[in-house]
Amino acid sequence: MRTYAIGDIHGHLAKLRGAHALIAADRAACGDQEAPIVHVGDLVDRGPESAGVIDYLMSGQTRGEDWIVLRGNHDRMFLGFLDDPFTEDHLLSSEVSYLNPRVGGEATLESYGIADAFSRPLAEIASELGAIPRAHRDWLASQPAYFTRGEAIFVHAGLRPGIPLEDQVEDDLLWIRKPFLTDPRDHGALVVHGHTNIEAATHYGNRLNLDSGAGYGRPLSTVVIEGRDAWLLTPEGRAELPRG
Repeated sequence: MRTYAIGDIHGHLAKLRGAHALIAADRAACGDQEAPIVHVGDLVDRGPESAGVIDYLMSGQTRGEDWIVLRGNHDRMFLGFLDDPFTEDHLLSSEVSYLNPRVGGEATLESYGIADAFSRPLAEIASELGAIPRAHRDWLASQPAYFTRGEAIFVHAGLRPGIPLEDQVEDDLLWIRKPFLTDPRDHGALVVHGHTNIEAATHYGNRLNLDSGAGYGRPLSTVVIEGRDAWLLTPEGRAELPRG
């Protein structure tokens, strides 16, 4: 069973289009036009085109593309800010706010025409949030927190080890690092995730991390998964990701 997956996008529409082009080339090479594409979340923040990313993915789903789009912690923070800009996500570090450039919310609002959000009064910014289309809000809020297919579980951040999938809570699915990242046990399926940025997509045996730092100027990783094996898609074709 073949599935394509794309790591954390973070407002980089050109990189997302490039990822889809790599998938189109692999589909042509293997003759499979049916395998779905899973986007593991963090569509927004840091990059310059969060609004464009959402519009692109919405449009694809509307025309019938088999695209699964998961919610990441940055997507949740964005939705939370729109609901109440004066209250931060309870898992965000107390040292920063959503609009802080380190988090990247300012760039997301900029993509909707709301400029200099971090340096202006929050009440002023709150009065301008009507510029963000209700359709974008509703669509983003409707996306699932995880997706299963074959021998893989796709999720933004990871799983709480030892807890059945149906009993996992959203805080962990969207935010967890330890103990998930340090747990070597098999989770019953290959966990394909992002959230924790590393230098390159890496297969650890029990999990596959796709967040190669697109939000920090590095490439957006795109993979094809067959069973529990995975290959990175490159302009030259597939590059095997050996199990660690």
